[in-house]
Formats: sequence, structure tokens, C-alpha cells
Amino acid sequence: MSMRVTFLGTGGAVPTTERGPSALLVERDGERLLFDCGEGTQRQMMRFGTGFAVSHVFVTHLHGDHVLGIPGLIQTLDFNGREEPLALYGPPGSKPHLRSLIEAGGYRPEFPITINELRPDTVALDAAAYEVRTFETDHRNASSVGYALIEADRRGRFDRERAEELGVPVGPKFGTLHDGEAVELDDGTVVRPEDVVGDPRPGRRFVYTGDTRPADATVTVAEEPDLLVHDATFDNEWAERARRTGHATGREAAEIAARAGAKRLGLVHASSRYAGDASPIERDAASAAAGGTEVFLPDDGHTVEVPYPDEA
Repeated sequence: MSMRVTFLGTGGAVPTTERGPSALLVERDGERLLFDCGEGTQRQMMRFGTGFAVSHVFVTHLHGDHVLGIPGLIQTLDFNGREEPLALYGPPGSKPHLRSLIEAGGYRPEFPITINELRPDTVALDAAAYEVRTFETDHRNASSVGYALIEADRRGRFDRERAEELGVPVGPKFGTLHDGEAVELDDGTVVRPEDVVGDPRPGRRFVYTGDTRPADATVTVAEEPDLLVHDATFDNEWAERARRTGHATGREAAEIAARAGAKRLGLVHASSRYAGDASPIERDAASAAAGGTEVFLPDDGHTVEVPYPDEA
């Protein structure tokens, strides 16, 4: 089951010719989840081939570079004849503002849209095999949350060789055992799942902070995330400005990743002052990263696959 992350917009508050405002799309087993929706997100989706079939849009906060793409996206979906419902999620106090964006200029979409306000440490989306949780972030003059997509544990591996040694015939009983139920053989022997199925295997964990100062909740929301996407607006030379504006430096993002045990760290929201070269942010992060963390600063359109922990 694949999980693919496409960085639609990796720039800061002021877009550049190289980097659009914040937007990130996660495709998991064919389902598409959009995190933030900066200006021009719909065009980025066309440009990078993600398609428009998003089912949920998660907004970290209401600053324009994270939400001004919502009116255009909604109207494009409507013009394309969308009928399926769309769910929007935002931090406390966001519902009337998100409604205004949806209905910008007096527009009324034909398809149903729900808006959900979420406090930190809340399950935003409870799906069959995963959940999306909110967590507390720290951004200047904004009600804000981050989001963590956490998959449920998967079944342990089925030991076919051991099952055959115990006399289980090839066929439906294999599936019964793998589903967690005991089976009885023709001679009356009972074979239990724990005899032939290994320990549960962890699912994947993806964490997206939006704009934030370093926050403890980013560390605790998901144990050893497979991918952490963190605000890294400045390099360390501008650390004081990062503090005053409620952002993080690449180095601070790497320190959070090290504390969280993140396997990979994606650095986003690069300030427009780095329009020509954002490598100082990445260098600072790499210098502070833990040995087991891969650090990268994606361009718009960059795509990464998130493997299962036991397949990485």
C-alpha cells in the first residue's frame, strides 16, 4: 500500500518564481489528503499531476499563504462537476473564515462541504486503517495546529513454513489464522494464531507542522515519524527573526527531528530572501541532525515515497 507525499508549495509568505505558498498533498492507497492550500495550489496540482480528487483539506492556520488557494480550488472542483463531499479542518476559531473563503464573491458550491474546528490533541479523521491527529504548534498571532497521520499496526507476518510443519493444509485455514482465529485440524489439533503469526508491525507516521516555533508537541505526537515536514523559514543567521516572527530555523527543525527520532526531515516554508539559493537552511539542518535522520529541502513538485518502517 503506497504513501506518496508531493510538495506543491514550499515557500514562505511571499511567493517567488521558484516556490509557491504552502501546500502539500499526501496520497495513501489512492486517497488524497491536502495539507494547507496556499495561493495557486490548484495550478500546482495540475502542474505536478496529483489530480483534484482530494477528500479532506487540513488547514494549519489562517495566514493567507496557507489558505488563499481555497476559493480557486473549490470553484475548480465545482466547475469540474464534483458531487462527492469535501471536508475541511482548521484550528479553533477558523470555521467562519473558512466559510468565507469557500463562498468568496458570493459563490455557492454545488457539492457538500463540511468545516470542522479542531483543538490540539484531537482526532480529526478516524479512518479504518489510520487516523489524523492535531497537535499544538506555536505561531505568532495565529490560532494554529499541526497534523499527524498515524497508521494502525499491521498484522504480523504469516509463517507458512511453520504452519505446514504443524499440519495446517494449504488453503483457507491460512487466512483464518492470519486473521487472528484459531483453527482445528482433522485430527483435533488446535493451531492458534500466535503459533504461526509474528508480532504486529507498525504502520507509517507522517507529521506536518505548518508554521511554528520548535514545539514539544511535535516530538510527542508520533513516535519516530517516518517523515516529519517542519517549518524551516530561515537559516541560523536569522534565528532572532525566526523567534520574533513565530518560525523555526533549519537547525531548530533538525533538533526537533532528533528529539522525535524522525527518519526523514523535510524543510519547508523557505523565506523569499532565499529565492536564489535556500541551501544555507539545509546546511544548518544537516549540521544539527541526528545520525539516522535524512534531511532534505524539497523544491515545488518534489515527491517522496514513505515506506513502511520494516521496509525502509
